[in-house]
Amino acid sequence: MAEFEPRLLMLIDDEPAQSRLVSALAAREGWRTIIARDAETAIATLGTRQGMQLNAIILDQWVPGDDACALIAELKARRPALPILMLTASTSPLLAVEAMRSGATDYLIKPVAPDRLMQALRVATTQEAPRDELAPLTEKMPSTPDFESMIGAAPTFRKALAVAAKAARGHGPVLIEGESGSGKEMLIRAMHAASPRAKMPLRIVNIGGTPANTIESVLFGHEKGAFPGAFDRQIGALQHCDGATLALDEIDRMPLSVQERLLESVKRGDVRPIGVRHSFRIDVRLIAASNVPLKELVDEGLFLPELHEALSQVTVTLAPLRERIGDIPSLSRHFLARIGEQPGLRGLGITDGALSLLAAYDWPGNVRQLQAVLFRAAVFCDGDALTAEDFPQLLNILGPTQSTSSSAPAQSSSGVMLYTADGNLRPLEEIEADVIRLAIGLYRGRMTEVARRLGIGRSTLYRKLSELGIDNAA
Repeated sequence: MAEFEPRLLMLIDDEPAQSRLVSALAAREGWRTIIARDAETAIATLGTRQGMQLNAIILDQWVPGDDACALIAELKARRPALPILMLTASTSPLLAVEAMRSGATDYLIKPVAPDRLMQALRVATTQEAPRDELAPLTEKMPSTPDFESMIGAAPTFRKALAVAAKAARGHGPVLIEGESGSGKEMLIRAMHAASPRAKMPLRIVNIGGTPANTIESVLFGHEKGAFPGAFDRQIGALQHCDGATLALDEIDRMPLSVQERLLESVKRGDVRPIGVRHSFRIDVRLIAASNVPLKELVDEGLFLPELHEALSQVTVTLAPLRERIGDIPSLSRHFLARIGEQPGLRGLGITDGALSLLAAYDWPGNVRQLQAVLFRAAVFCDGDALTAEDFPQLLNILGPTQSTSSSAPAQSSSGVMLYTADGNLRPLEEIEADVIRLAIGLYRGRMTEVARRLGIGRSTLYRKLSELGIDNAA
């Protein structure tokens, strides 16, 4: 069948080790890779028989012979429909802006996780997948790791923050569950910043992005000569984080054999590196994050029930963005404010029509995808505010009628629901509660500012919080 035919990738890179790694990763997904060591070779390759069969290009920023963005523009001019992914060690948003304006489809920051690389290739080359502004752009914008940076007024979201804020003050394990892109890593950093160990390091190990045969060594460490290839002694993450905090992202992808060793360490409070007969006492605060509910994996026999019980003393569940559509206006304005602070960009507003369009999409990539969509739209916007026309791919997916009518009758542009499902107005008390929640989220829990903006006194605000049953924690 055609979809299983090998696809052809051109990698423009002069680093042999990285070229071998990318080629090997691509081969797992059925890609065949050709290497161009410099810009001249890459441009010349486009005119060959192989070049005419290319499905994608990955370009390392430091390729010799040309400026990377100029090379992207040249490649795009010759082959406009060919997806181009930039691979770089730079976290500069300005470089991301320049690369996108030159024609880059996505922007990958080294070291890139294998799954992230494969996801970028799949999105860029699958005709049915959303393209352009919906690509999972990985630009890195500086952020403040605290609870005030967690924007949202949805009751489920505020409840999750309240649980996380309370748990942050302790020392026990915490399990954070939520779909990819829902904000788990940001919550981890906020919890660490609010914890008694805030002055100690936070280390995040992505289990899904670590080769399966090295996870045990990464976590527990190894002695020199413990196994073939162990040329030096390595201190594992658990021992390295003694007195600090270790976050295990995508713990749902941890092999059972490693789960057993981790459970042993959690129970005994020690760690035994590979090839060492004795153990070391450790005091590590564990925060685990999972893209799927771990209880489901326990039921399927893919996760140890004892480890799940040990890690889930406190469980925080982050709802997907599609379940908190009312937060899209405040999230969008927050992201646009941050985007406007980046070099090469400027502050932009957003129209009600654009917000209605964003609210009509189901956001499989959640908050991370929304940020990427807004970032890409801001790069190419010529006006002072983003309109629905600045999201052409969303318009193409949803259609103008669906995108402007599916959610608009039910809510105002602020995201507060005004009508019930049968078209009648909601009770004033419910609307008032939603407005207060929206203000708490918009002004990041600063109650003095919330009261001032609502035109009421602080005592009145707290009385209403009590009457309406609103929890303003976190």
